[in-house]
Amino acid sequence: MKAIVKSKAEPGLWLEDVPEPEIGINDVKIRVLRTGICGTDVHIYNWDAWSQSTISIPTILGHEIVGEIIEVGSNVNDFYEGDIVSVEGHLVCGRCRNCLAGRRYKCANTLGFGVNTDGGFAEFMVVPYTNIWKHEKGIDLDVAAIFDPFGNAVHTALAFEVFGEDVLITGAGPIGIMASAVAKKAGARHIVITDINPKRLGLAEKMGSVTKAINTKELSIKETQKELGMVEGFDVGFEMSGSPVALRDMVANMAHGGNIAFLGIPSDPFEIDWKPVIFNMLDIKGIYGRQMYETWYQMSVLIETGLDISPVITHRFSYRDFEEGFEAMKTGDSGKVILDWEH
Repeated sequence: MKAIVKSKAEPGLWLEDVPEPEIGINDVKIRVLRTGICGTDVHIYNWDAWSQSTISIPTILGHEIVGEIIEVGSNVNDFYEGDIVSVEGHLVCGRCRNCLAGRRYKCANTLGFGVNTDGGFAEFMVVPYTNIWKHEKGIDLDVAAIFDPFGNAVHTALAFEVFGEDVLITGAGPIGIMASAVAKKAGARHIVITDINPKRLGLAEKMGSVTKAINTKELSIKETQKELGMVEGFDVGFEMSGSPVALRDMVANMAHGGNIAFLGIPSDPFEIDWKPVIFNMLDIKGIYGRQMYETWYQMSVLIETGLDISPVITHRFSYRDFEEGFEAMKTGDSGKVILDWEH
């Protein structure tokens, strides 16, 4: 089969012929239909310091995947050939304290498809049946391909109560933009998203779920609060950028007793002033991945009841043209980029 492989310890990826994976008794084999390119994939493409210390050579990339089941293992009873499924990108051990207690998303031994083991940038993929989510008929395949990052957005947006609340989102990347749509659907009042990239702010406005999309180089969050008639600060924050400046700005603009869901991954350690966190009694919660499988259920319900996240998809390419997809990602101006494995 064809697969996009990190087969050399240098920048770049390569489309290669590799053996088809073999199915086990607890697995399903899927024909991959669409995949999304993630920022993690770009890091691996660039072969940065993190990638060099994490990725084994060779590794098939890809963890944002939708496909059609073509074979099931002998122990698999609830999934069938022809089912359209998305893949949960985190493999958990099933035996640690959190896994046994039903908190699999908190597994301390988590592995990632396309990072710690072969992923889904390939014509076929074999995964444990515990790592797939079946879709209703008629699901938009491009949307189903990005259920993994959509899950990050839903997990973050619903980490705290947002109904009737004012929400600040720092970072207008695809996940931040999708989180704004979830927050609006969940009943938030004002939703303000910040970034320094005009194209991404424009994409956030195109989604239609934000009250204001502001470039913090041109307008401060404090000024925006005044413009909206807010007297104290934001009730809930979603930190999506990993930027030290963005987190400090968020902490400085939270209401007393506010809540912050922290998804963005900083590239380096950094300091913040902890006094506002303590004296304003802010709750900061780290978010990683998706709750398996409550978040997936919430995602499906959101889509079934009319939430449209398709505007966040800005580019579509054949898998054969994956280089163009990565170039679009590396500009920093794209939303989600989809690779089509059928054409």
